Amino acid sequence: MEFHKVGAKPCSSYLFFAILLLFAFLASFADAAVHFHEFVIEAKPVKRLCRTHSTITVNGQFPGPTLEVRDGDTLVIKAINRARYNVTLHWHGVRQLRNPWADGPEFVTQCPIRPGQSYTYQFTIQNQQGTLWWHAHSKWLRATVYGALIIYPKLGSPYPFPMPKREIPILLGEWWDRNPMDVLRLALSTGAAPNISDALTINGQPGDLYRCSSKETAIFPVEVGETILLRIINSAMNEEMFFGVANHKLTVVAVDSAYTKPFATNVITIAPGQTTDVLLTADQTPAHYYMAAHAYNTANAPFDNTTTTAILEYKSAPFSAKKGQSLKPIFPQLPGFNDTATAIAFTAQLRSLSKAKVPLEIDESLFFTVGLGLINCTNPNSRRCQGPNGTRFAASINNVSFVFPRRNSLMQAYYQGQPGIFTTDFPPFPPVQYDYSGNVPRGLWQPVKATKLLKLKYRSKVQIVFQDTSIVTVEDHPMHLHGYQFYVVGSGFGNFDPKNDPAKFNLIDPPERNTIGTPPGGWVAIRFEADNPGIWLLHCHLDSHLPWGLATALLVENGVGKLQTVQPPPLDLPRC
Repeated sequence: MEFHKVGAKPCSSYLFFAILLLFAFLASFADAAVHFHEFVIEAKPVKRLCRTHSTITVNGQFPGPTLEVRDGDTLVIKAINRARYNVTLHWHGVRQLRNPWADGPEFVTQCPIRPGQSYTYQFTIQNQQGTLWWHAHSKWLRATVYGALIIYPKLGSPYPFPMPKREIPILLGEWWDRNPMDVLRLALSTGAAPNISDALTINGQPGDLYRCSSKETAIFPVEVGETILLRIINSAMNEEMFFGVANHKLTVVAVDSAYTKPFATNVITIAPGQTTDVLLTADQTPAHYYMAAHAYNTANAPFDNTTTTAILEYKSAPFSAKKGQSLKPIFPQLPGFNDTATAIAFTAQLRSLSKAKVPLEIDESLFFTVGLGLINCTNPNSRRCQGPNGTRFAASINNVSFVFPRRNSLMQAYYQGQPGIFTTDFPPFPPVQYDYSGNVPRGLWQPVKATKLLKLKYRSKVQIVFQDTSIVTVEDHPMHLHGYQFYVVGSGFGNFDPKNDPAKFNLIDPPERNTIGTPPGGWVAIRFEADNPGIWLLHCHLDSHLPWGLATALLVENGVGKLQTVQPPPLDLPRC
C-alpha cells in the first residue's frame, strides 16, 4: 500500500505537468494572429519627373502596402493579377519552412499567375523579427511592385535596444521614365546592358533634386529629443547605395531581420535586397535635414549618378521671412560613388547580437565563382549582338549561366517527378582554375547555358565561398539565398586562399543575413545548415544580372518524417 501511494503522486504530478506544458504550448500560439490581405496587381497612373505613366501597382499604391505582423503570425495574401503581365510575389527573407510553394520566384517554386488569375500565398513567420520586404519576382515588375514587411516581436518580448518613439520604413528604389518591362525587353533583344534608371527614390519619391519632384518629397516630422527607428530597405533594381542623414548619427541595431551589436555610423552601405534598422535621435538644432542616398558603384559600367532625398523636419524648426517658407534643408556628406573603403568598413562592423550557432564541422564546402561573361555571336554587331565587341552579355556561377525553365517550375517538376526540366549536376567548384580576380584568358569569358541545380542532404552543414571574377569587370554582386538565413564568416580582396583565409573566419558572432555582396575583385564566405527542404533560388540581386544567368538553385532533400518533408502544394498553385 505504501509503495502504491508513493507511486501515485508522481503519476498525478506527471499529469499536472503535462497539462501545464499543453497550456504553455497553446499559449505560445494564443497571441499569434492570422492576417488576411488582398493584393490587386494592376496598372494605375503614376506621375513622376513631370510625366504620368501607366505603372504596375498593388492596390493602386506605389510603393505597395506595408505588411505588419508579429513573430508567429500567419499571412494569407490573395494575389489577383489584373495586369497584362505574368506575375509572382516573393516574401524576401521569410524562411518559408517546408513551404517553398509560398516563396514566389517565377518558374522556380511556382508557375506565374497569368493575367486574370489569382493565387493565395499562405505562410507563417517562425522565429524571425525585424525588417524584411516583399516584391514581384517575375522579370522587371519589381521595379514598382514592392513594399515593406515588418515583423514585431511576440507580445511581451521587447526589442534588445531602447524603445523608439516611432518607426519609419524607408524604401530606397529606382524609377525609369518609361516602362521598366520595355527597358528589360530591349536589353534582352539587343544583348546589351539595360538603360540605367532616371531617378533614385525614397518611398517612391525622387526628392528635391529632380524635376517636378519637390512638392511630393517625403517629409518626416520629429520632436526634439525623440528617438525613431528607421527601417531601411534597398528595393532598387541595380544600385547599391550609401545612405545618411545630415548631422545625425545612425545606430545600427539589425540587418536582414537579425539583431546586431549596436554601433554608430554617419553612413550605411546597403545593397539591393538588404535591410538595415537604425536608431536616430533628434538631438540637433531644430531645422530641416536631408536624408539622402546615392549609388555605390563597383563596376566599370554606367550607373544612375543622381541623389534622392527626403526631409527630416523638426516640428519646432524656424521658417524663413519669406511667406513662411521653411529654410533650405541641410545636406549630408555622403561618400564618393566608388568609395569601397567606406563600404567595407561599414560591413566589417556588423556582428550578431550574441554568440551565433555557426556550423563548425562542414559537410559541403563549395566554391562559387560569380561574375559576368560574354556570348560570342556568329554575326557580331548585328541587332541582337550589341554588347561589347559585338557580343551578348551573360553572367554565371562556376561558368554555368542559369536558364529558367518554361514548361514547368523547378519545384513542381521535382514534386511531380517530371524529368527533363533540370539536372542536379551543378559543379561545386569552377571547372577550370584560374586567376579569378586577375587577367582572365578570353577563352574563359563565355559560360555554358544550362538549368543545373545543386543537391544537398537534409541538415548538411554547408559553406559557400563566393568569388568575384574580373571577367568584363569586377563588381560587388549581392547574392541572395531564398529560404535561408546564413552567417557571413569572412571576406577579403583578391583570390580566396583555402589554406590561410579560413583561419581568419569569425565563428563567434558573425552577422546573420539573407543577402551578401562579394567585395569587388574579392570573396565572401557564408555558412548555414540545410534544414529547409525544397528548391531554393540562389541569385545576384542586381536584376540586370538575373536574366543573364547569375543564378542557380539548391535542391535540399527531405529528411525523415513529416516535419522534415516539404508539405503538399496548395490546390490553387498556378499551372504552367
